[in-house]
Formats: sequence, C-alpha cells, structure tokens
Amino acid sequence: MKSKLSALVFIFIIVTIAEIIALVVFALQTPDIMQDVVAVNEVKQSVTKDFNALEQHKNTTALDYVVLNSDGNLLYKTKSGLSESINAAIAHRDTVLDIIIDGGIVGKVIVYNDGALTLQSQKQTAIIALSAAIAVNCFICIWYAVYIHISVISPFQKLKGFAERVAGGNLDVPLEMDKRNLFGAFTESFDIMRAELKKARLAEAQANKSKKELVAKLSHDIKTPVASIKAVSEVGLATVKGTKDRENYKRIIGKADQINTLVTNLFTATLEELQQLTVSPANMESKQIKTMLENADYLHRADIPPIPECLVYADGLRLQQVFDNIFANSYKYAKTAITVRAEKADNHIVISIEDYGGGVPTEELPILKEKFKRGSNAKNTEGAGLGLYISNYFMKEMQGELNIENGEHGLKVTVTLTLSGK
Repeated sequence: MKSKLSALVFIFIIVTIAEIIALVVFALQTPDIMQDVVAVNEVKQSVTKDFNALEQHKNTTALDYVVLNSDGNLLYKTKSGLSESINAAIAHRDTVLDIIIDGGIVGKVIVYNDGALTLQSQKQTAIIALSAAIAVNCFICIWYAVYIHISVISPFQKLKGFAERVAGGNLDVPLEMDKRNLFGAFTESFDIMRAELKKARLAEAQANKSKKELVAKLSHDIKTPVASIKAVSEVGLATVKGTKDRENYKRIIGKADQINTLVTNLFTATLEELQQLTVSPANMESKQIKTMLENADYLHRADIPPIPECLVYADGLRLQQVFDNIFANSYKYAKTAITVRAEKADNHIVISIEDYGGGVPTEELPILKEKFKRGSNAKNTEGAGLGLYISNYFMKEMQGELNIENGEHGLKVTVTLTLSGK
C-alpha cells in the first residue's frame, strides 16, 4: 500500500510539473507570423520573369500567392481561398509586393501569410496537451478519493459499528478484516481484543454458574438442619407449659424462618444483574432492520428480504444484539443455510429466522429462554446459555416479543416489534 501511494504521489507531481512547464512555455512563446524573406523574394522574381506568360508559370517555393494586374484583376493564384484584393490582403496581414518591369509597375503579387494558422495549430496542440494533463490529474484525484474511502473511511466505519456492538455486550460477531489496507493490523488487534473479552466473559459466566451451584448446595445443606431445628422447636412449643419457654421456642422458630428466607434470597440475587442492561427504545425506521440483519449474518448464509416501510418502537443497539444472538446460535449449533421472512401484521413487524438444523426436542423449547439453560445439542459447544435469555429481556423492554419454536426445517425464532404510536 505504501508503494502504491508513493507511486501515485510521484505521478501526480510529474503531471503537475508538466502542466506548469507547458503553461510557462505557452505564455512566454512569441508566435512567429513573419514570412521567409528569401522565399518571398524568390516568388517576386519568378513572377516578374514569367509575368507575360503566367499560364506557364510554376511555383518553386512552399508559399502560396496571388498575382494581380495593375487594375487589380486576378491573373494567377496557387490555390483557392487566398486574398484576391489589396484590402483583403492587408486585413489578413499578407505581404503585398509590386511587380516592376522596365521601370513601371505592371501588377502586384500577394504572398499568403499562414502565421495565423500556425499559431492556431500551436494553440490547439497546447489545449489538447493541457486537457489531457488535467484529465490525468482528475483521474488521479478520483482514484485517490476512492482509495481513501476504501482504505481509511470504510475500515473506520466498520470499527465504529464493531465498537458499538462490543459496548452493547455482543462479543460473538468477529470484525471483518482486510490486511491489504493501511489498518489491517490495527483491525486485527481489535478482533483479538474481542476474542479475549469473549473468553473472559465465558470464564465469568462459568464462575457465575459454579457460584450458583455452590449456593444451591450450601442452601440444601443449611436448610436441612434448619428444618430439623424448626421441627423440634415446634414439638417443644406444643408440649411446653411455661410461658418463658414458649416464648423461647417461638423465637427459635422465627429465627429458623428468617434463615430459610435469607437462603432462598440467594437464589434470586443474581437476577438483579440483568437490570444493569439498560434499554432505551425510540421511534426507528424499519429499513434499518435490513441493515441489522445483514450485519448479524456476517457469514452470509441468509437471503435478507425487504422490510415493510414503517416506524417501529425499538432500541437499535439492543435489537442488533438480539439478531446477533439468533444468528450466532444458528452458526454454532445448526451450521446450515438460514431463511429470513419479514411481514407487517396488524400493529407489528414480524421477523422470522429459521435454520435447517432439525430443531430441538419439544420439551426443551421452554427452557431456552431461561438463564444458564441450553439445549441438549449444545453439550460440546462453547456458550454460557445467556444469549436468548438476554434477548428475551430486551424484547420485553421494547414492548416486543421473542418466540422460539420448531419450524418446518429447524429451529425458528420469531422477533415481533411494535409499530410506533401503537
């Protein structure tokens, strides 16, 4: 790329210098409209010699001329289109000479001046040369603008969209790279960062899952003796007669219930993490959905259909994450072509995405939208079981809906978006 850029700059400089030189030469050039004196004298002498027999006269020079008698009548001319009068010759800056024989003027010879044609020819040559140079400059500028767009602007636009996805928590879609442009290594570093962040997130998810399992085990271990304490206390409360003892048993039973409540709360504490993912829906043109679907289908396994034109109520960033999660799941588990359909139904836009992987067991469909839950076909595939869970949460916050079912050929996920103002 650097060599191409250097060659382009070098050519541009050479062409510009050539233009400047041509302009200077043309500006300083003094057009030579003077005629060859020797040739003009030769014309005069030959015409004077043959004046009385001009029908036998031959032009021995490269000049064109007209011969007139003393009355201004035409006697001879080398070609048509020449000045045939003194006034016309003067206007054209032709050379007019007297023909003198025996001391008297018997006629005139008008030598045609082609200096104007020569000057016009030089001007045309200069104009053509400068026009060609300007065309080359324009081509270089256009090529350079296209080069800048492809090599600089377009990669930065991709980086912008990539950064928005990463900021939104989507780490599954890789950054498309072209190592031939100036930022190839730069974009590769960004994708390495995405991959490392994804590893860290998976490790975090695994840690959370382990934490949940540990909490479940500890809660079971804690609830068992607490239940025993509560049961013995209830028996004691039923048999004891003293007021003070009854109050002590009641206090023990109350504390046992309190411990049981605290242990139960440990199960639901992790659900609060979901509320940290903010969703800000607003009016959005439906044509943006097509772009989002194309961005999510980075392996180009689907034929994205036109989206009915309307306004939908959605958060662009979160909706992109929903589509990314759906396509990423299809890539990982089905690894087949994908069919996408879009239609406008009542007050909604319905987007259905179906693969050809055969689907999942019917009894597993309800759990796919639960936290840390995955189908039986996902045992040997990396994942945290959070994608559809989070996507379902996003759709609810956007007043939409996410449905999962087995379609005709494979797993079918339907995204329903509400129209604005409905």
